[in-house]
Amino acid sequence: MNEGQRIKRQTLRLLLVGGGLALALGLANAPLPTQATSDLPHQHMASGGERGRQSAGTTGGWSDPVGIRPSEVITHYVFLPLIAKPKTCPPISGESYSSLSVNPPPTDRPAEIHADLNLALRGYEPTDKYKGLMDFNGGFDPGAPQLPGLFADNRTGTFSAVYQIYDWNWDCNCRGGLVTSPEVTLAGLAVTPDETIHVPGSGYTIGSGYEVLVLYASMERITLNYTRDDTVSEGYTLHVENVCVEPNLLALYQAWNSAGRGQLPALRAGQAFGSALDDEIGVVIRDKGTSMDPRSRKDWWQGR
Repeated sequence: MNEGQRIKRQTLRLLLVGGGLALALGLANAPLPTQATSDLPHQHMASGGERGRQSAGTTGGWSDPVGIRPSEVITHYVFLPLIAKPKTCPPISGESYSSLSVNPPPTDRPAEIHADLNLALRGYEPTDKYKGLMDFNGGFDPGAPQLPGLFADNRTGTFSAVYQIYDWNWDCNCRGGLVTSPEVTLAGLAVTPDETIHVPGSGYTIGSGYEVLVLYASMERITLNYTRDDTVSEGYTLHVENVCVEPNLLALYQAWNSAGRGQLPALRAGQAFGSALDDEIGVVIRDKGTSMDPRSRKDWWQGR
């Protein structure tokens, strides 16, 4: 081998070694995006370092020609795909849904942003008032909706919690303070998850054997009115929260809502409209727009 070839080989060897060292240092120090981390405790690292020194046969510390040192925390980077499962409600066997024409005029704004139709806009807060049926003075309507009909077994509801809903300021179209009269405006009723929830019967009909119109529906709440008017200011209105609205009923509502609300879904007394999402449903009962106390025995739980 001549002198020129020897110099070229030595130069190539130095370049390879230098590139390897640069790569090692770059991998050690390059920042990585943070996704999920797992921190190992210091004691574990100390024992690992001792084993490393023993295996390397050193006594004065870690023998590392490129200067890489163990940190007290090792971070593992795990890249996980986000899998979003669409929320769906199960169909209810044996149920089918129809619609009826609605008395004009239609609601004066889209239902989803109407605080009388979409209770989510108002919201509610728990209160420490009595959880159970109450006896109030005054008259009563023998044709009022009877809330035991929410359940397939027509049972007296167990009040797992009670709440106050927020008032609505129509001047600013914004949430007001809590409604304190009556002192309870939303009942949390105990249910078994996935049990079917039904239309409470009343002494009224809206025609053709139907009891209520669906004024609003989403995947977790529904608003029913015991008239054929597109407003809560007439007759009784029932809001049910935390209920998985039956998908065919929801699709029917969405179709007629998009078409201008000339018709809306109509339901019969006792007809199932959804299933419980959890172990409690929320129930609000209103009379001509005024929120009533859902604990009233003489009104909504007659004979209980």
